[in-house]
Amino acid sequence: MIEPPADLAARAARQRVIVIGGGIGGLVAARECAKVGMPVTLLEAGDELGGSIRTVELDGIRVDAGAESFATRGGHVRELIDALGVGDAVVSPAGGGAWLTGIPGTPDAPLPVGGILGIPANPFQPDVRRIIGWSGAWRAYLDRVRPVLTIGNAQSLGKLVASRMGARVRDRLVAPVTAGVYSAHPDDVDMDAAAPGLNAALTRAGSLSGGVAALRDEQQQAREGKAPGSAVQGLVGGMGVLIDALRADLATYGVDVRTDVRATRLTRDGDGWVVTAETLPEQDAAEQDAAELVTEEFTATAVIVATPEPVAHQLLDGHVGGPGGAGTAPEIELVTLVLDAPALDAAPRGSGVLTVPGSRIAKALTHSTAKWPWLRAAAGGRHVVRVSFGTQGEVAATAALDDDAAAALALAEASAMLGVRLEPHQLRAAYRARYTQAQPSSVIGAADRRRAARAAVAKVDGLAVVGAWVAGTGLAQVVPDAIAEGDRLRHALLWD
Repeated sequence: MIEPPADLAARAARQRVIVIGGGIGGLVAARECAKVGMPVTLLEAGDELGGSIRTVELDGIRVDAGAESFATRGGHVRELIDALGVGDAVVSPAGGGAWLTGIPGTPDAPLPVGGILGIPANPFQPDVRRIIGWSGAWRAYLDRVRPVLTIGNAQSLGKLVASRMGARVRDRLVAPVTAGVYSAHPDDVDMDAAAPGLNAALTRAGSLSGGVAALRDEQQQAREGKAPGSAVQGLVGGMGVLIDALRADLATYGVDVRTDVRATRLTRDGDGWVVTAETLPEQDAAEQDAAELVTEEFTATAVIVATPEPVAHQLLDGHVGGPGGAGTAPEIELVTLVLDAPALDAAPRGSGVLTVPGSRIAKALTHSTAKWPWLRAAAGGRHVVRVSFGTQGEVAATAALDDDAAAALALAEASAMLGVRLEPHQLRAAYRARYTQAQPSSVIGAADRRRAARAAVAKVDGLAVVGAWVAGTGLAQVVPDAIAEGDRLRHALLWD
């Protein structure tokens, strides 16, 4: 790192930054401030860092119980990984696509290839026709003979698909993808956010299926001459490797990382801030249940709010005018199972399964040991399966269950979705994780709300906000946004 001029270093040392939240956004923003010499304290309400990135040990196997990969677009996450010295751990998933289950009157089948968000370029393609039937294929073909599309400014993905290609394409092909990827119904998905370039392509082609074909051709041409690569990648050992590396890096910069400290109030104090927080006093584990919370106050020149959206709005209330309003945040539950099930050795449903909405209790399943070769090797013949519950406007079916009952339901759903009989005695271990997912970034109006929130925060001196609810979901959006927001704040503190 290039050393800053002496006067700048002295100015940086006089600033004190409090970061509230220890997810990936908070950790990255803390690093941006600390690496120029600013004293930084990070407060995390839970007992672990990482937020939606969570790695646990189950039956002796280290597995991801939250985010398991990152999108490679933009290269920002890979740059961070390389800068932290863990680039050698990057790995691509194995081949093998997902399956689709819950198709009315039709056996489970592989998700068709060659489309975009489930929208087919050719509705008569055999793997497409198998799912939507001949009547659905002929209805979808009307897209090519109806009056051409000449505007290309559709906003609702689902409404466009239904009007051009019919309800079967929307409900059987597109809805499983948007529910599994965005936790949202296709009618609520912003087409430009979910499929950039498709609006322009369908205008040039004159039809939706033609636009899909044209956009895929453009994407293929853009990839030519470049090194082949996956749209997503992971880390050997799990995505927690990234969190461990970030924590170690923050330690080299002297960042004070405090866990089990929950910020409850943010107060203006002249030109600075006071963060009021509750924490448990240090004591024996046997005494913690009866312990009373201790209130602490932390003073700061600037504060970075890196919490989930509901908590962020509570902290920002009274300081930020019109921060965009809290959207509906889905409650997602992810149950990870370790199974002794030789019948899964052949990966009968590829890397995972998506469901037609309304057909099953679970919304999606990932066969992790089929998807990630490093995990398959580490599992030593066992299988790791992740079952996801809950989506936009739908309470997770596991929400009211205890952990054992949630694991039993996940096992039953996995058995049905994988088409393999799985018995309770085959369950070696289970872990249940609950997340308040940020409102899907693809939902109509989400981009406007994010821009309004960011603009409102930027008007307040010494205040910044990071995280999925303002950046968009996924590490490929959260990481560069946290870097940019950290840079904006430190520039304001040192130069403005």
